Amino acid sequence: MVSRSSSTSRVDTVNGGISFWYAQEGTPAPREPLPGDATADVVIVGGGYTGLWTAYYLKKAVPFLNITVLEAKFCGYGASGRNGGWLYNGIAGRGRYAKLHGHEAAVRLQNAMNETVTEVIEVCAAEDIDADIHHGGVLEIANSPAQLARLKAFHAVEIAFGEKERELYGARETADRIRVAGAVGSSWTPHGARLHPVKLVKGLAAAVEALGVTIHESTPVTEITPKHAITPYGTVRAPYVLRCTEGFTASLTGQRRTWLPMNSSMIATEPLTDAQWETIGWQGRETLGDMAHAYMYAQRTADGRIALGGRGVPYRYGSKTDNDGRTQPQTIEALREILVRFFPSLAGIGIDHAWSGVLGVPRDWCATVTLDRSTGLGWAGGYVGSGVATANLAARTLRDLIQQDSGQSGPTDLTALPWVNHKVRKWEPEPLRWLGVQTMYAAYRSADRTESTTHTATTARIATLADRLSGR
Repeated sequence: MVSRSSSTSRVDTVNGGISFWYAQEGTPAPREPLPGDATADVVIVGGGYTGLWTAYYLKKAVPFLNITVLEAKFCGYGASGRNGGWLYNGIAGRGRYAKLHGHEAAVRLQNAMNETVTEVIEVCAAEDIDADIHHGGVLEIANSPAQLARLKAFHAVEIAFGEKERELYGARETADRIRVAGAVGSSWTPHGARLHPVKLVKGLAAAVEALGVTIHESTPVTEITPKHAITPYGTVRAPYVLRCTEGFTASLTGQRRTWLPMNSSMIATEPLTDAQWETIGWQGRETLGDMAHAYMYAQRTADGRIALGGRGVPYRYGSKTDNDGRTQPQTIEALREILVRFFPSLAGIGIDHAWSGVLGVPRDWCATVTLDRSTGLGWAGGYVGSGVATANLAARTLRDLIQQDSGQSGPTDLTALPWVNHKVRKWEPEPLRWLGVQTMYAAYRSADRTESTTHTATTARIATLADRLSGR
């Protein structure tokens, strides 16, 4: 599907088609669907980062395990093949975990996330997965006095949670790294890297198969019960059934209100010229974010484009998901406006591709990893957009929980982290959750507009009210 994103575009914009990353790499050759009833030691529902990393670590730890991965479409069809390529140390819910379990427990969780960035990079090197990784860290900028006040508070909190390497920059130091129009400050952490999402998921799937894991694609799981993963083609029975479906969890029987499938959309520009990059800077290739309430995220791709994302239409009624990544024309325009506001010299740049995907949002905005020892059911997710790295930590934790439950090992540092076996209440039924999400993001957009025009250092009150409404 092709549509023109703007009268100023020099090329037509491909809208959907899964993602720009798949347009570059091509969709994978299809794997066989489940041929009928089967058995396994562990069955994993979902062939994204969480499911594949879990299969990888379990099989490496216990090579004789019979592990089956069931994927509704193909590996990486969901968020794992559509995200912004931010391998970074953010984790959803850290503040809440500090309140529930104490500051030191949350520090241990944060340290584990810091180490996860290095873990992914090292495994990719060991498995010869070329995912265009550039370890340049994460740069988050402020564009207004209110954003700067939040940035400084954010920076101080990160330091308090153990990020001693983090650095705070003023306007001039920020411009030395990247010349974003109106940037008044920034915070940088080394615990982040840019990558190509599809190259990672394809390489990981190949590594998992090479270890002897069975992957069945085009096999939607309709229901999960203790020791059973039920599909239209048969049922896989296993002592452990792991739900690794993230933003697509609502499609499973009985899971409609478990995690809300929040939409995020992206655009990818045409390749920039050397002169354009000279104007922008960005030689460190940091992943780039901001302190807006309706925030943006971006990367400088390996082939010299800018891939930039943010919220479009945040939620579809009834927890519906998109059609192969197609996004709304007004969302493409909104993302283009952010791009040009950040980099006015790119006003005439062509937008080659636009797409969208869903991420899983729990009611308390806390990522979790769980194994119910009484049923053998496990799950991980609710990453709230920070899943590229968090999925890896969740997978290693699921490995340790299963080994502990099966008597192959005892408790580990990972099984003692505060997000393990965290319980979350369900989202409200419709139409309440649709109204709540629409109201929340309308408030955030209003707050951003207010802060950009009033030039005060105080966060707009409507954003504080939206935070309370959302439970963040």
